[in-house]
Amino acid sequence: MTTKNPSAKTPSTRSIFDLAWPLTVKAVMLHGIVVIDAWLVSSLGESAVAVLGLSASIAGILLGLIVAFSNATQIRIAQAFGSGDKTFLKTALLAGLTINISVILIGLVVLGLLAGTIIDSLAHDAWIAGEARRYLAVFAVVIVAEAAGHCMTGFFNGCGNTRLPALSYVIAVPFNILVSVVLIHGMYGAPALGVVGAAVGSAAASVLQVGFLAAMLIKKHRALLKIAGWRNGTFLASIKRHLVFALPIAATFASATIAMSVCGLIYAKLPVNEFAAMTIIMPWVQVAGTIGMCWAQAAGILIAQLLGRKASDRVLDPFLSKAWRAAMVASALVAVVYTVVCLSTPWIYPDLHPSTRATLMSFLPVLLVLPFPKGSNAICGNTLRAGGETVYVMHVFVWSQWLFRVPATAVMVLYLNLSATWVFTLLFAEELIKLAPFHLRLLRGTWKRAIME
Repeated sequence: MTTKNPSAKTPSTRSIFDLAWPLTVKAVMLHGIVVIDAWLVSSLGESAVAVLGLSASIAGILLGLIVAFSNATQIRIAQAFGSGDKTFLKTALLAGLTINISVILIGLVVLGLLAGTIIDSLAHDAWIAGEARRYLAVFAVVIVAEAAGHCMTGFFNGCGNTRLPALSYVIAVPFNILVSVVLIHGMYGAPALGVVGAAVGSAAASVLQVGFLAAMLIKKHRALLKIAGWRNGTFLASIKRHLVFALPIAATFASATIAMSVCGLIYAKLPVNEFAAMTIIMPWVQVAGTIGMCWAQAAGILIAQLLGRKASDRVLDPFLSKAWRAAMVASALVAVVYTVVCLSTPWIYPDLHPSTRATLMSFLPVLLVLPFPKGSNAICGNTLRAGGETVYVMHVFVWSQWLFRVPATAVMVLYLNLSATWVFTLLFAEELIKLAPFHLRLLRGTWKRAIME
């Protein structure tokens, strides 16, 4: 039985906020890259937006794997930081980095073998297929850079320093916009690369960001990297233990990303204007939704640290209650942002066809209610992961996606020929399906008895 630590203090709501706002800034800027790219290329027409949507659906699979393994590393680092074990901390960082790089190198090989066939079968015409190939060839640089960058971000976040990763995006995103604008339109004597120019801008910004994070890691934690020994005896044994913890989390995020990418590829079979509307709105769903998701992630980091300190139920329960109430406030804020985005589409995207803008407006009713079950589910999922119940969380996500959302999307688009408006309602329906499994498991309280290995 795990010995509880009665002296551990309950973190305040302010503690969550101090972690959450830099996470939100970083996440908004990360997802905002796709929004910005879509906005920048929207002036080139719906076909250019379709290139971005098709390419993002394919590249998103690998980016999802990066996020998945990095989130697992972040939880391990938070547990290590809470325990005060420096060897554990170093092991979690280097094992996570090794796994990230290895997975992405394998993924790029698979992408190189399969991407062309997928693009040819789904592109509306030869021009879209050719541009998507060129975009992905350049975007491979982003994928490699993010494999290292997300792991370092997870390290700083797990240690409670969420501001440095946010600062890295504050530096990188304006650089991305500048390079993208110049290369998309061929300004100042540069070649006009069109959609591919957006990929070059993203690649340049990712390299800049990773360089900044690596420099900060060496500057602030050089001594940590020199500590002898490994958490589980040898580095190989430590990697295996890290994988045991990480694989269910990775499977959860990978499943979500692959399901989203598969749905994105199915969306490509919608009429081009409706597909363009889905391509535009989905990044906004991610960008605004990060307000609630990052609050839940910050709460999960603090819970993992508390479990590392062996905090008692008298500390964990009040903290979780405060975190959930504040998450509902964050969800209301997300709904407001969605409303502003939908009402502002005539000004944000003035060059789009009127039917595309009408489809965007039709998404608003779902966007008003989506944040609330999603935010509550996020609190549950991050809490359960922090307590080691990663396999259970994986099952909830995987089965709701692959037994419901993906097949329902395929039926609606490929067989029933329903509009994008109806297809979009599946996002809300999926969250409702997850409510009971998540909340009932959280109330059982087994996550409070986590054992750190």
